[in-house]
Amino acid sequence: MNELLLEYLPILIFLGIAGGLAAAIIVASLIIAPQRPDPEKLSAYECGFEAFEDARTRFDVRFYLVAILFIIFDLEVAFLFPWAVSLGEIGVFGFWSMVVFLGILTVGFVYEWRKGALEWE
Repeated sequence: MNELLLEYLPILIFLGIAGGLAAAIIVASLIIAPQRPDPEKLSAYECGFEAFEDARTRFDVRFYLVAILFIIFDLEVAFLFPWAVSLGEIGVFGFWSMVVFLGILTVGFVYEWRKGALEWE
């Protein structure tokens, strides 16, 4: 049992050093950096406008369309990289499977393009 616990000693040393270094960096930033927030620093900046109503207000559908487009093309890249790396091993079937996948994505992209989802007014 003692030998088993001894194998975890490097992990515990690593976690101790990492925790100590993180605490030292936070304390050093509090000591060195000036802590003078002004109204500009405290303003909302993520969404671009101040929160003035209930959080459950309706958003323009274009926000959702952009999010869907991002997910579609993010998934496309997530599938394309491993496919390109292993193309020599998967052969012709793997190639044509990806061509069908890309074709379906292209049809969806052309559909959104024709519907005007990519136009921002």
